[in-house]
Amino acid sequence: MGSLLHKYSPFIELDRHTWSRLADTIEVPLSEEEIDSLRGLGEKLDVDEVRQVYLPLSRMLNLYVNATSSLNHMTNDFLGVSQQRVPFVIGVAGSVAAGKSTTARILQALLSRWPSTPNVQLVTTDGFLYPNAELERRGIMNRKGFPESYDRRALLKFVADIKSAAPLVTAPKYSHLYYDIIEGERIEVTSPDVLIVEGLNVLAPAKTGGNDRAALALSDFFDFSLYVDARTSDIEKWYVDRFLSLKHSAFQNPDSYFNRYANLSDDQAVTLARSIWKNINEPNLVENVRPTRGRAKLILSKDSDHKISRVLLRKN
Repeated sequence: MGSLLHKYSPFIELDRHTWSRLADTIEVPLSEEEIDSLRGLGEKLDVDEVRQVYLPLSRMLNLYVNATSSLNHMTNDFLGVSQQRVPFVIGVAGSVAAGKSTTARILQALLSRWPSTPNVQLVTTDGFLYPNAELERRGIMNRKGFPESYDRRALLKFVADIKSAAPLVTAPKYSHLYYDIIEGERIEVTSPDVLIVEGLNVLAPAKTGGNDRAALALSDFFDFSLYVDARTSDIEKWYVDRFLSLKHSAFQNPDSYFNRYANLSDDQAVTLARSIWKNINEPNLVENVRPTRGRAKLILSKDSDHKISRVLLRKN
């Protein structure tokens, strides 16, 4: 039965060794210092991980970008309209602490090295969270990161404008220090070759409107999407370890929203982190984030050491 299920899976599954051979003749264009600067807290990203996993991925994505660009040119020629390059949009999804932000940053760095995509920009959906005051007003501050905590209409308009080839599109700016939207500050996206959109719920399906007509999903605007996957128990451990590291670093900043936790003992911090995980992050993962995994074009599957061991690529 196992082989039968595998035969009819919508994904091609490749182990790390097989996947790494797809770009074994290409040199890693990043130095160790550059890789260090892209590594998230607690991540085990190194030159081997970049060479064996992310370099083949960037090579494949470059093929997708070029093929999409060629198709756009042919379509424009057929329609007799002026040539206008439309940004290639990549969605990156996954749980809190799974490493999706590191994946997005490393892809940005690698894709920008390919001659056809020198301008690669990255936006996280954090900027489309409602401000804390609005979350408090709605009584959902404890559900920050859940789908209802985002300004979905603004996020959809942002990506729609990008795909319309608008020369300048802006997004709200989010501060992890203040754990809130920075009022009056915007991030500018200026005609990128590639835009990477990273966030928990970027692969969520469309909601059905009150008139029973299906609304647009954010992923409808994606040319490619990937999901960073791992076992729940491993992600919980990474989350707790990261919380403990932040307690000794970023939380020490008096301006930090989480400064209130800076003087906790390590045991108290671990207990608190596990409580936050169990009451907020794990339910969001189980109810909202992981169910979107099968909607991705590609899944990066991690082991307990944070290393990617398998790559699953959708067949169609």
